Amino acid sequence: MKTAILTGASSGLGIQFARQLKRVFPEVEELWLIARRQDRLEALAAELTDLKTVVLPLDLCREESFTALREKLAAEQPEVVLLLNNAGCGYLGNVGDGPLARQTTMIDLNVRALTVITHLVLPYMKAGAHILNTSSIASFCANAKLNTYSATKAYVSSFTRGLSYELRNRGISATAVCPGPMATEFVTVGGITGNSPEFERLPYCDPQQVALSAMTAARHGHVFYTPTAFYKVYRVAAKLLPHALVVRWAKCGD
Repeated sequence: MKTAILTGASSGLGIQFARQLKRVFPEVEELWLIARRQDRLEALAAELTDLKTVVLPLDLCREESFTALREKLAAEQPEVVLLLNNAGCGYLGNVGDGPLARQTTMIDLNVRALTVITHLVLPYMKAGAHILNTSSIASFCANAKLNTYSATKAYVSSFTRGLSYELRNRGISATAVCPGPMATEFVTVGGITGNSPEFERLPYCDPQQVALSAMTAARHGHVFYTPTAFYKVYRVAAKLLPHALVVRWAKCGD
């Protein structure tokens, strides 16, 4: 059975990936929904009447979740045509301030979980399959007060670029989507709302459009997709301008 696997499926961009999936990948017959909150996953699964869904309430910061997924894959032997590594988190604040757990959680979820999930799923992917990783405009340069988050997303972008070369001979593509801020719970849970005027002045992206365009880019084998002209220009500027200047411009707080 042709299967898509989606992490971070219970909110924000993840929900839109699930809703828009069949528009870009009509061949998908089954969608595995992975996130911590089972009630939200079940509500989303009930909404998706055009394909079979499998709800996997897993906390990707816990080792036993990887064991559970490994066992599920071995038991089902799915043909994975699309892996959407969307799970992630970000918290506003300096590295030395606040709980250390916030910093390590970003690393565990944004970096380690994405890497482990990719490793576990790749044996079930054939030529013509696609990997779509959720990165961020924060990956383009260091961001004061979003330092750890930016570093983790820089890893995602670099990892995706390398993966696209590694998997070329297998006929599997890897794409990183690098959106700007979106009106999702990310900005509230991360403590950004009301605490970063610079961040809140940025143009917001539409999650539905980001999901649809990102999957289309993955389908076409593009390595990177950056929504909107504003962020495309920012990406080029981050490459060409002195790094210190871009970091100063991109700061998310005093």
